[in-house]
Amino acid sequence: MDVSSHSVLYLRLKKRIYIKSSQTVTLGQIARLLTDDEEMEERLTELVLYKHDKSDGNRVVIDLLQIVKSLRQMTPNIAIEPYGDPQVLLMVADKPVKPRYVVLVLAWLLLFFGAGLAIMNFHTDVNMKDVHIRIVELITGKREDHPLWFQIPYSVGIGLGMVLFFNHLFKKRFNEEPNPLEVELFMYQENLNDYVIADEMRKKNHIDQQEGGPYD
Repeated sequence: MDVSSHSVLYLRLKKRIYIKSSQTVTLGQIARLLTDDEEMEERLTELVLYKHDKSDGNRVVIDLLQIVKSLRQMTPNIAIEPYGDPQVLLMVADKPVKPRYVVLVLAWLLLFFGAGLAIMNFHTDVNMKDVHIRIVELITGKREDHPLWFQIPYSVGIGLGMVLFFNHLFKKRFNEEPNPLEVELFMYQENLNDYVIADEMRKKNHIDQQEGGPYD
């Protein structure tokens, strides 16, 4: 294909995609492309980069240099401007993962009672009962050993505070801001992706060194 030396391909790799076993992966699946030539862009979108083999396992990393090599072979005169991550992670799964409701219920019960015990232990450590009694005595001028009118709203307030803190009540969100749990899950997924990519690249580099180089 004749391509002008002034043609520029802007390329942004996706972080992670899911594929099925033995599936063929094209450039359009793993990246967003932008060029001035629409016909060339369509052809590049269909460029085959990888075909999964069961021996490759269920995690495969496609490196930017591998993509550049394939693009150079197809369009030698194109200028490539990559943006974003230098690798894309392929997760191989023939069937979508179904939610395990039994595990979900057990985890929910564990977290519910564990959080309750943690709060009660904290209140015991700081002697919260005596604190409440003292606060009520300062407000009313009378001492009550069981100031329920103060303790019950306090307990309800803890629950409401947690709901507001996590910005979520069942399927309802109070605003568009992510809650702390979502941020932590996002950071965990990002770190997991980085680790998997680094581990897969280390394995690939080790194999390439044994075979004499990745492009020999």
